Order: sequence, then C-alpha cells, then structure tokens
Amino acid sequence: MKALTSILIILAVFFTVYKVWNYWDKVSTEREVAEERAKKPLDPTSLQGLDYKLEQPLRDAQARGADGLKDFLERYRRVTKDPRLAWIELDYVVLVAPQNPGEAKKTFALVKQRTPPESPIYKRVKELEKTYE
Repeated sequence: MKALTSILIILAVFFTVYKVWNYWDKVSTEREVAEERAKKPLDPTSLQGLDYKLEQPLRDAQARGADGLKDFLERYRRVTKDPRLAWIELDYVVLVAPQNPGEAKKTFALVKQRTPPESPIYKRVKELEKTYE
C-alpha cells in the first residue's frame, strides 16, 4: 500500500510539472509573438475591410488631403469595414485637425469607441489619444 501511494505521488508530481511546463511554453510563445508584432510597423494595406477595387480611389482621396478623405468616407463608408475603415478615419482625423479640431475630436471619439483592445489599430488609437481627447 505504501509503495502504491508513493508511486501515485510521484506520478502526480510529474504530471503537475508537465502541465506547468506546457503552460509556461505557451505563455512564452505568446509573449514573443506579441513583442514581435509590436516591433513590426503595421501596413494599413494589409488590414481587412476594404475591397481591392477601392484601393485606387482611396489613394486618390489621400492625395487630395482631408477633403478627399472626407468625400471617400461619405461615399464608401457603407462598404468599408473595420479595422481598415477606422484606419482611414484616423488618417482623416490627423489631416483635418489643423482646420477643424472639433471635427477631428468627434471623429476620433467615434473610432475609439468602436475599437477593442485586440484590434490591430488599437496601438495607433492609443498614440493619438492624448492629442484628440
């Protein structure tokens, strides 16, 4: 009976060590991936939510500045989805702020409200937060 108890205790210790090792490996890998993502700059064209046919009209609108982006957003808001829509709106916020700070703050607040922490653009929202709140 004593030997069986000893064997069960040893097996329980090995199982616990195994589970802790697997958990630590998982956490370590997730941390490395998060750090790598944070170091790598985000390419807005890689974000989902904009049909490839609208890339050229978006570039044309960006070339026209704040007014161009405003027109683009008014025309294509219904067919553009987050996170790309939010990125375009943040571009608009940065461009319109010198002429119309109220509009910039209002648009920024709307984007911030619908951007969850797990969103790929959350980092940019946090960077702009101090300026537009």
